[in-house]
Amino acid sequence: MNTSFYIARRYLFSKKSTNVINIISAISVIGVAVATMALVVTLSVFNGFHDMVASFFTAFDPQLKITPTQGKTAPADDPILTEIRQLPQVDVATETVEDNALAIYEGQQEMVIIKGVDDNFAELTHITEILYGDGQFDLQAANLQYGVPGIRLAQQMNLTAHWDDYLKIYAPKREGQLDMTDPSGGFEEDSLLSPGVVFAVKQGKYDRNYILTSIGFARGLFDQQGMVSALELRLKSGSNIDAVKKEMRRIAGDKYEVKDRFEQQADTFRIMKVEKFIAYIFLTFILIVACFNIIGSLSMLIIDKKDDVVTLRNLGANDRLISRIFLFEGRMISVIGAIIGILIGLLLCWLQQRFGLVSLGQSSGSFVVEAYPVSVHPTDIILIFLTVVAVGFASVWLPVRNFVQK
Repeated sequence: MNTSFYIARRYLFSKKSTNVINIISAISVIGVAVATMALVVTLSVFNGFHDMVASFFTAFDPQLKITPTQGKTAPADDPILTEIRQLPQVDVATETVEDNALAIYEGQQEMVIIKGVDDNFAELTHITEILYGDGQFDLQAANLQYGVPGIRLAQQMNLTAHWDDYLKIYAPKREGQLDMTDPSGGFEEDSLLSPGVVFAVKQGKYDRNYILTSIGFARGLFDQQGMVSALELRLKSGSNIDAVKKEMRRIAGDKYEVKDRFEQQADTFRIMKVEKFIAYIFLTFILIVACFNIIGSLSMLIIDKKDDVVTLRNLGANDRLISRIFLFEGRMISVIGAIIGILIGLLLCWLQQRFGLVSLGQSSGSFVVEAYPVSVHPTDIILIFLTVVAVGFASVWLPVRNFVQK
C-alpha cells in the first residue's frame, strides 16, 4: 500500500488530540457533499425541462424539415426536393405553405401564422394526440375549408372548439399597389370554418399564433400556387437520422437547409443550455467556498501532527512525502464528499421522479406538469465528479505546500 496514502487515511479517520479537528473535517465533507448534491439536483432539473420541452415539440415538429436558404418559398417540383423525397429512408413527406395573416372573428382580431399542410400531416406528426374538442382533424371537405387554431389563440379570439361563424383571414396581395382610397383592396380575403377541435402543443409559440389548414387554402391566400415554404419529413423506423440528414444536406447543397427537431428550435434549446451553464458556474463557485473548509481542516491537522512530522523527518521522510500525506488527506475529503453528494443527489432525483415531492404550484392543472421534471444524464454526473475532485485538489495544493515548508 502507498505509504503516504496509508498515513493520510489513518490521519483522516483516527481520533485527533483536539476534538474540534474531527468536527471541522466532518464539516468539510458535509460542505462538499451539499454543494455536489446541489449540482446533481439542479442540472438534473434543467435536463428535465429540456426533455419535457423536446417532447412537446415532437408532437408538432417533423423529424426533418427542408427550407429554402433564400426567400420564403421554393417550387414544389424542384428536382432537389424530388430527390430528397424519394430517398428510401423517407416514410412520409408533407408539403407546407406558411406565412403571416390577420384573423378576425366577431370583432376580435389577431395576427396569426397560417400553416397549410397536406392531408397526410397527421401521419407526419402526432397532431391527433394533442387535439381537444368533439370534432376531427379535417382540413377540407368539398369546397369547404377548415382551420384548427392553437388553444391560446382560440381563447384570445373567443373561439370555442367549435365556433359557428366564419373566421375571416386577410393577407396582403403580392402584386399591385395599395389604393389608399380602398385599403381593403390590397388584401386577399378568405374564411375558415371550424372542424370542432383545437390543438395544444403547450408551447406559446404554437398555441398562441398558429392556425392549421389545408395547403390549398394557404396557397390561394398567399398566392403561392405550386410553391412550398418547407418540405417536412418523417423517416422509416430504424433509420439513422444523422446519416440521412447528412445525405440530404449533400443533395440540398447551399440551396436548402436541412434541420432536425432540435435545430428547428435552436433558439429555445440554446437559451436552456446557457441557463444550465450559468447554474453550473454559480454552483461551482459555491463549491469553491465549501472547499475552504478543507483548507481549515488541513491547517488544524498539520498543527496537530507537528510532532509526527518531526518524527517522519527523523525517519528519513522528505518534504515530498510529507506533502503527499496531507494532499491525500484533502483529496480524500473531496472524493468522499463528492461520492456522498452524488449518491444523495441521485436519491433526491429518484424521489422527485417517483413521487413529485416538489410541486410547481398550489393549483392543480395550472402548469404543464404538476412537479419539477427531473432527468439524470450520466455525462452530467461524470462532469460533476470531475469538477468536485478538481476544485478539491486545487484547494489543498497551495496551503499544504506552504505549511509543510515552514
